[in-house]
Amino acid sequence: MIKKTTLLAAGALLPFALFAQQPFSIKGEIKSLQPGDKIFLNYIADGKSVLDSAIAAKGTFTFNGKIKDPARGVLYKKSNVKGVKSDALPFYLESGNIEVAATDSLKKATINGSLINRDNSKLKSQSKTVQDQIDILNAEYAKFTPEQKKDKAFIDSFEKRYENISAGLTPIYLDYARNNPDSYISIVVLSQLATNDKVHSDAEQLFQALSPKVRETSTGKSIAGYFEAAKKTKVGLQAIDFTQNDVNDKPVKLSDFKGKYVLVDFWASWCGPCRQENPNVVSAYNQYKDKGFTVLGVSLDQPGKKAAWLKAIEDDKLAWTQVSDLKFWDNAVAKLYGIRSIPSNFLIDPSGKIIAKGLREEALHNKLAEIFDAKSK
Repeated sequence: MIKKTTLLAAGALLPFALFAQQPFSIKGEIKSLQPGDKIFLNYIADGKSVLDSAIAAKGTFTFNGKIKDPARGVLYKKSNVKGVKSDALPFYLESGNIEVAATDSLKKATINGSLINRDNSKLKSQSKTVQDQIDILNAEYAKFTPEQKKDKAFIDSFEKRYENISAGLTPIYLDYARNNPDSYISIVVLSQLATNDKVHSDAEQLFQALSPKVRETSTGKSIAGYFEAAKKTKVGLQAIDFTQNDVNDKPVKLSDFKGKYVLVDFWASWCGPCRQENPNVVSAYNQYKDKGFTVLGVSLDQPGKKAAWLKAIEDDKLAWTQVSDLKFWDNAVAKLYGIRSIPSNFLIDPSGKIIAKGLREEALHNKLAEIFDAKSK
C-alpha cells in the first residue's frame, strides 16, 4: 500500500513560524568529505519539493534559506559507485540554526540545535524494539524470490506478520502524543492514526488536547481535515457527493450512479500496489457489471501526467468511468474522503450509503457475492 507520508519523529521550536517565512541555516561538518563534494538538500515547502545544493570545503558545507513551517527533508551525497546507495540523512528542517556533524558519513551524523530532531531521536528510542522487528521483516522481504512474491498465500502470511508487528507502534504513538502536547512530533504521530478506525476516537481526543501552536501549523490543519473526513465517511453514512472531470474533461458526479452499487476506487498510474490490485477490480467488475455493480475510479495522478493516467487505464483495461483533477495527493475528492494511502476504496449501495471500505483481493469478491447472491435467492 502506498502511503502519503512516512513517519519521521518531530518536536518543535516556538512559535513554529506560523505566520511568516523564518530563516534557517544548516552547518555541516563531515570529516570524510572531499573538496568539491556536492551535498544536496531536499525538502517539502508549501506542498512543493525544494532542491538545493552546496559544495563541500574542508569537510564543511552550509545551507541557508527561509521556511514557514517545519518540513521533512533529507541531506544526501550521491554515490559515484555503481550499485552503491547515496549517503543520506533524513531529518526535520525548521527555523533556527541546525548543526550536522559526523566523522565518516551523513547517515551517521548527529544533529544539534533542533528540538524537532531531538524529539525525532526520542521517538526512535521509544519505538526501537518494534522498529527493529520491522527492519528484520523488510530485510527478509528483500530476499524473497520472484516466485515467492507471486505466491499469494505466502505473501498474505508475510503481510499478516507485518501488520501484527507494526500494530505495536500504535500505543507508542498515542502515549507520545498524550505526554507531549506541545511537541510537533505529536502531530506527526497522530497523522499516522487519523484514519485508523480502531483508534480514531482516541487519536482525535489527543489531537484536540494539543497546544494551539501545534494544531495551527499547516500539518496540524491538514490532520484536522483528515479527522473530520474520517467522521463523515464511516460505514453506514451517506457518501459525500462530489464532482470531478473524466478523461474527456467532462464533469461526473458520484450521485449520477445512484441506483447501482458503486465502488469508488482511489488509485494512480504511479502506484505499484494499485496496479497490482487492478486485475482484481477488473475481474469483479466483469463478473457483476450486469447485475447492478460498477466502479468509479478516482486517480491521484500528478499535474502534467495525464498521458500516464490514460495509458494506465488502457494497459490495465479499466473499462469504467475515471475521474481526476491531476493534483496528486491534493486531489480534492481524496482530501474530502480522508485518503492517506492508496489503493483505497468505498463501496456504496444504490441509495448512496457507504456499506464497506478497504475491500481488496478476495474481500471485494466476497462482499459482492454476499450482496448479489443474496439478491438472487
